[in-house]
Amino acid sequence: MVSFYSLLSAVEATRLAEGFAEVRLAGATLAISEERLVRLFNEGAATAASNRSAILEFEVLDVDVVLARIGKTAEVVMPVSVMPWGNRSLLIRDPDGNLVNVFSRPAK
Repeated sequence: MVSFYSLLSAVEATRLAEGFAEVRLAGATLAISEERLVRLFNEGAATAASNRSAILEFEVLDVDVVLARIGKTAEVVMPVSVMPWGNRSLLIRDPDGNLVNVFSRPAK
């Protein structure tokens, strides 16, 4: 997961402890923990690969650049498409199966 999100965001993860890392983005931090740490401190609070409703969204300058960078590391759910509101959007799954929308807004 850490490698996937570092590759997707082009931001090197900060590893704060064994089994725990943060991908620090402008305005948000994505914290990624090994399951053993979740069990140790928050038993039952999170279950890997069980999300079927939330979508993580990443606004980028160029969706095609991100798609080229991640290559075959992610399942493409929806190829790059222009949405009715003008965004160019790519819908993929991360290694746990979570939906990730990578999008760029139309130029003004």
